[in-house]
Amino acid sequence: MCLNPRANLAQQNVIELRDVNVYHSLVMGRRLTRKNYRKCGEKVLEGVSLCVAPGEMVYLIGRVGSGKSSLLKTLYAEVPLLEGEGEVAGIDLRSVKRRDVPRLRRRLGIVFQDYQLLTDRSVLENLLFAMKATGWRSKHEMVKRAGEVLGQVGLVNKEHKMPFELSGGEQQRLAIARALLNDPAALLADEPTGNLDPETADGIMKLFCAIAAQGCAVVMSTHNVANIQLYPSRTVRFQKGCIEELDIKTIFG
Repeated sequence: MCLNPRANLAQQNVIELRDVNVYHSLVMGRRLTRKNYRKCGEKVLEGVSLCVAPGEMVYLIGRVGSGKSSLLKTLYAEVPLLEGEGEVAGIDLRSVKRRDVPRLRRRLGIVFQDYQLLTDRSVLENLLFAMKATGWRSKHEMVKRAGEVLGQVGLVNKEHKMPFELSGGEQQRLAIARALLNDPAALLADEPTGNLDPETADGIMKLFCAIAAQGCAVVMSTHNVANIQLYPSRTVRFQKGCIEELDIKTIFG
């Protein structure tokens, strides 16, 4: 059974994992494959079943090393799904080929704690680079879409700024704008407020809530319990190689 007691069975899930085992590589710079994972990989999660519907926001919590990041990497095929069944945005993770991974990632948005911006390019150039990399061709359409997502994240009139001219919160908003360029079915965020002060983090959380309200699923790993308390939503705890869903209303009253 998929871990999601509130899932609408008539509604197609954006993410479906069933009895998945998750591994991470023990060899830096070496990609896990079905041929080498037993030698180079370590199982961090076992028997994971999880479903996420459009518009849901799901928090992933747990200690460092409990498998949150490894699960996110499995969802966007950075780590291959070796055991169990998984589908993300309509793509089977077990059968996806390396050449098809860009197609999967065009259906997802990925946000990192450290932003991963191109520091030698302006705000607009960061977005245009991402669009070219995902198959956009028309310069007019790219500039138009860049303006739309910058407006969505509150960075109007920042197109020509360099990343170093932006605050930490603005840099994360730019990273979110980049993740939204292809109108993703799901947004995966790995500790997106970890480097931000509480006030700035609150603004980012409001943005994620607004994104989910528009129908994009948001799956976010976090250590920030205050965010969960202020913006309660489905919460999945990673512990001892397994996951379990928590009743947040009971915990926080």
